[in-house]
Amino acid sequence: MKQTINYDRKIFRPSMNSENGETSDETTFHYKQDGSILTATYSGGKIKIGHLIGLVDDFGNIDLRYHQINIKNELMTGICKSRPEVLTNGKLRLHETWQWTSGDNSKGTSIIEEI
Repeated sequence: MKQTINYDRKIFRPSMNSENGETSDETTFHYKQDGSILTATYSGGKIKIGHLIGLVDDFGNIDLRYHQINIKNELMTGICKSRPEVLTNGKLRLHETWQWTSGDNSKGTSIIEEI
């Protein structure tokens, strides 16, 4: 079933992440959307600054790429697929599967929630 989800001006914070991830509940994501193009900036916790860019499909799923500089001054990159869940309060929860394309190339999962 097609749903219309617009991420423009939404703010997210992680509620769960794999141990090999760098985001935490101290990380804040600021999303912008123009048509099917999604961008975001994020920072906090182990991340000095990060950016993501992606495409949103007709069901609100996001295919994205990210890059960030962590507190060790390392440039980290990765890919992520996010699946939305609309909560009973109308806020969004994103279920993410990701993989580093730098460092050890490990994979992980995370959940971020609209605040």
